[in-house]
Amino acid sequence: MSTTDDRETRSCVSCGLNIAGTNAAAFKCPECGQQVYRCAKCRKQSNLYECPDCGFTGP
Repeated sequence: MSTTDDRETRSCVSCGLNIAGTNAAAFKCPECGQQVYRCAKCRKQSNLYECPDCGFTGP
């Protein structure tokens, strides 16, 4: 297996934008601990997000 197969696609959970190389936030879901990524625009606008693993919704 190559290293490219091990990488996860990192996209904003609010808008779906590919966040590679951007000023994005990465944090763990408060409910389940799943890694969540949000782009700077969605953070600034306080767009809601939903954890893809457990469905937790936050600002």
